[in-house]
Amino acid sequence: MSKPISEFIEKYFLHFNAASLVDAAKGYTAHLKDGGKMMITMGGAMSTAELGKILAEMIRQDKVAIISCTGANLEEDIMNLVAHSHYKRIPNYRDLTPEQERNLLDNHLNRVTDTCIPEEEAFRRLQQHIEKIWKDADAKGERYFPHEYMYQLLLSGVLEQYYEIDPRNSWMLAAAEKNLPIVVPGWEDSTMGNIFTSYVIKEEVKASTMKSGIEYMAYLTEWYRNNSQGKGVGFFQIGGGISGDFPICVVPMMYQDLEWEDVPFWSYFCQISDSTTSYGSYSGAVPNEKITWGKLDVNTPKFIIESDATIVAPLVFAYVLDM
Repeated sequence: MSKPISEFIEKYFLHFNAASLVDAAKGYTAHLKDGGKMMITMGGAMSTAELGKILAEMIRQDKVAIISCTGANLEEDIMNLVAHSHYKRIPNYRDLTPEQERNLLDNHLNRVTDTCIPEEEAFRRLQQHIEKIWKDADAKGERYFPHEYMYQLLLSGVLEQYYEIDPRNSWMLAAAEKNLPIVVPGWEDSTMGNIFTSYVIKEEVKASTMKSGIEYMAYLTEWYRNNSQGKGVGFFQIGGGISGDFPICVVPMMYQDLEWEDVPFWSYFCQISDSTTSYGSYSGAVPNEKITWGKLDVNTPKFIIESDATIVAPLVFAYVLDM
């Protein structure tokens, strides 16, 4: 069977970041073939970049076992699912004046680089349905994680009337159908997180109706303990920030703070980043620094691809899906 993507990058991606991409992709496939599991972490605006077109297939084919993402990535995949035709692309975004930026705001268009998310069709469309789920849980005294509420929303079918893309291109829908474990650290820093906070301030829901970041760490601890045997769990990090920083710390937390000395290190590490490796930037720290924190071991396969994740991640995933 022809494998055009794999064959292309193996033929032409020979040096520098291109070679790192190939090495990382080969390492990912080797990890899975040896029985390992993989965590994918997503910072930035990867859902608005429509990474779901290929990430959904990675989920369906069991190439990813758990995801850590920002609250923005959690919600923006669903927003794209229900409001895609209302998005506005701004290819000349670098040339916008402050006045033109304000005009976008006045027209309820929130810009993410070259793409504007429509407030009414995206944010408010989700809000009117997720609000009921939150308040029903609150009234019953039930508590769930942010991603669990989103799963309930998707699996209820209430959003199907709005679908504007092929639902197979939604990674959140694919994850909901598999009940894939997700960790969403710092969820409050998202549109839905802000909206939920507004309901707490208005005393329409209790803050405790939403499970917390500490509970996410405990949830991840249990998951890691149950899944790190054998080849172990790899860590594929897209971008920097809390979506990567939070989950990678679960290993040293167990090893150093809980004093569970039998906890294995992460067994593969790759980061796609354009962060400068200097000035104390955690996102720019080379993988070897993570050895000193008890996250990676001396022999852990380690890769950094210093490039644009919107270009690199689909290529790596296409390679993995070719295996």
